[in-house]
Amino acid sequence: MRVFVTGASGFIGSAVVPELLAAGHQVTGLARSDASAAALIAAGAEVQRGTLDDLGSLQAGAQASDGVIHLAYNHDFSQYEAAAHTDRQAIEALGSALAGSDRPLVIASGMLGLVSGRAATEQDLPDGATNPRVASAQATLALAERAVRSSVMRLSPTVHGEGDSGFMAVLISIARQKGVSGFIGDGSNRWPAVHRLDAAQLFRLALEHAPAGSVLHAVADEGVPIRAIAEVIGNTLNLPVVSVSADAAAEHFGWLGRFLAADIPASSTLTQELLNWHPTHVGLLDDLQQGHYFAAASV
Repeated sequence: MRVFVTGASGFIGSAVVPELLAAGHQVTGLARSDASAAALIAAGAEVQRGTLDDLGSLQAGAQASDGVIHLAYNHDFSQYEAAAHTDRQAIEALGSALAGSDRPLVIASGMLGLVSGRAATEQDLPDGATNPRVASAQATLALAERAVRSSVMRLSPTVHGEGDSGFMAVLISIARQKGVSGFIGDGSNRWPAVHRLDAAQLFRLALEHAPAGSVLHAVADEGVPIRAIAEVIGNTLNLPVVSVSADAAAEHFGWLGRFLAADIPASSTLTQELLNWHPTHVGLLDDLQQGHYFAAASV
């Protein structure tokens, strides 16, 4: 297949591209900079210059493809609503180019606002009030009625692996700055996690096989307690591991405080059965203990 990938040079995209190429697909990646374009060419992909705001470029890339994987997203949490709006416009542009063709469109989404008190499944519906990306997911699933083989990949909040600059790297940075490794309350709240190489394989399988209108979960660890994460960070950095009250969370953790107390375990049983996907790479806590997060954070 000729596959158009947005976010192709990012943390997840840079794993998805070689996964696709190894399976015999041809890849064109969206690149907004010379550095991104050079990275794609070095990986063996072709380049489509443009940004998420350049709807014409998105449509051209989709029209020339046999399928699309949409990974690009602005993760500036100070502009959360604007980022979600841009994402939905991009999906609508991609979808309009694929309409009537039965070609696949796989988008990356999140898990915030699903359920509490139990592991969320692919059948649970998200709360749009807590997750602005819900509208993008709904728009994607609606494309199934326009003959697009659309699917939504709900990514674990922590997609981990070497080179990750997301939540885990931020927690390590905060621990260094504060001199303690913190968690909120008793730290028993859980986050799902998945290694980026397992996630990359799942994106390929979804592109190749997911039925129209599918909701998929990229989850390997169903729920890692935040306190356990804080303990690994504290032990590695030789720092005290402490509880931070909910009232002090925003001051201590900054923007991350609004997410860190969430208890959002999730299952991928239905996804694994549907696509014969079985995560094989190291789990989050073991990955943290390998040390690369701390080497990167110390630079």
